[in-house]
Amino acid sequence: MTDCGESHRDRVAMLRPIPYEMTRPADEPALLGREGKALSLNISSGGMLILMEHAPPVAQVLKVFVPTPVTVAETPTLAEVRWARRVPFGKGVGPYLVGLKFMF
Repeated sequence: MTDCGESHRDRVAMLRPIPYEMTRPADEPALLGREGKALSLNISSGGMLILMEHAPPVAQVLKVFVPTPVTVAETPTLAEVRWARRVPFGKGVGPYLVGLKFMF
């Protein structure tokens, strides 16, 4: 789904629940519903594909808790929403495929 010539050969399937928190500017009041769980579909060194109930805005920064090989540990990582697409079946809204790019 990209035309910029990036290689996606390093993607690895990873089907796991991923906790996340939406970041906010320091001057914005805290809002409810800014955290939740998504389902990871695949991951690479540059980002990951997740399935979410709603579509976050493009450029939204999320703190995602990526599982490590040790099952009790999760590594918090900042990721930017690059795109979101509604899954093309069913009625109503959601779920959404969301492409994330790791920021560091």
